[in-house]
Amino acid sequence: MIDPVELARDLIQCPSVTPVEGGALDLLQRTLEGMGFTCHRLLFSEDGTPDVDNLYARLGDSRPNFCFAGHTDVVPTGPVDEWSADPFAADIRDGVLYGRGASDMKGAIAAFTAAVERVLEKGAPGKGGLDGSISFLITGDEEGPSINGTKKMLGWLTERGEALDACIVGEPTNPERLGDMMKIGRRGSMNGFITVKGVQGHTAYPHLADNPAHRIVEMLHALTTKPLDEGSDHFQASTLQISTIDIGNPATNVIPANARAVFNIRFNDLHSSDSLTDWIRKTLDASIGDGGAYDLEVQVSGESFLTPPGKLSDVVSAACRGVLQLQPDLSTTGGTSDARFIKDYCPVVEFGLVGQTMHKIDERADVADIVRLTDIYESIINGYFE
Repeated sequence: MIDPVELARDLIQCPSVTPVEGGALDLLQRTLEGMGFTCHRLLFSEDGTPDVDNLYARLGDSRPNFCFAGHTDVVPTGPVDEWSADPFAADIRDGVLYGRGASDMKGAIAAFTAAVERVLEKGAPGKGGLDGSISFLITGDEEGPSINGTKKMLGWLTERGEALDACIVGEPTNPERLGDMMKIGRRGSMNGFITVKGVQGHTAYPHLADNPAHRIVEMLHALTTKPLDEGSDHFQASTLQISTIDIGNPATNVIPANARAVFNIRFNDLHSSDSLTDWIRKTLDASIGDGGAYDLEVQVSGESFLTPPGKLSDVVSAACRGVLQLQPDLSTTGGTSDARFIKDYCPVVEFGLVGQTMHKIDERADVADIVRLTDIYESIINGYFE
């Protein structure tokens, strides 16, 4: 039988920093093939981005196809000498597993793999076991550009005529303790890049110049002076945050020629990136003043989405109540994840370990939580197919 903690350790010991595969997908593939899964390794590339190795594995050929999605890539360790041990040694001390990827999200991958093995003891799909299929959609690109990973894998599945009917993403969704929270959606995210064009000149002769710093201050004030909304049924209020204002002028007696600013909007289901882009342009046009000129570039990371409460969230809630005697909150908080791609194909819920130490020095997960997450995933699989 697969020990989820030992499998998590083995995965952590694979140094799979984005976009390097590091042996993690090889290990997972060998494990799943040993359980009877048919595995496909999918290498995708695109100009200007690194090649990315991905894994799709499926057991069974009928529907419904219940999928576990996640990533074996991890963020860089940061200063290794600040860790209490080698970030890829996967040390266990006082009941805690340390290592890069312990919570985000190799621990969850190991837990789901072990849970599937337990379920398969009752019989493989179509052979006296589950009436349907189980699949894994595992990328090596979630912590990177997210271009050559899950999004392209989903396109590959569509070309093959394969469909997903429900999906659990193993992101570390719990803020304090296992069972606190599942994600049934995410806010959208977009970045705006403003360049205001002026006329350089001497500060003693402002009538001979046009100061873009003054204009950009007014423009940013117009963007931030009123709330975007007050939230919706399942989402908190949208926010616009200025992340930087740059002029790069070392001289105190020179009016600069250009001023630049960057802002990020996290938005709920009351908006789309298109509607917000229209609002941004209208607001900037009204605030820049006569004769002012600016450039605006918008980059969209993802739209807001929601999987309405229903069968999938009910099954996850029931599993948490059964194992932990806790009722998880249905949340849409946090940043983006690959669930933003999966939501176009099937209902998707995110549920994994506690996320307090993800991306931090000494990332870690309680050994007991990995074991209990395995129990929860087993209950979710059984509950879904029942």
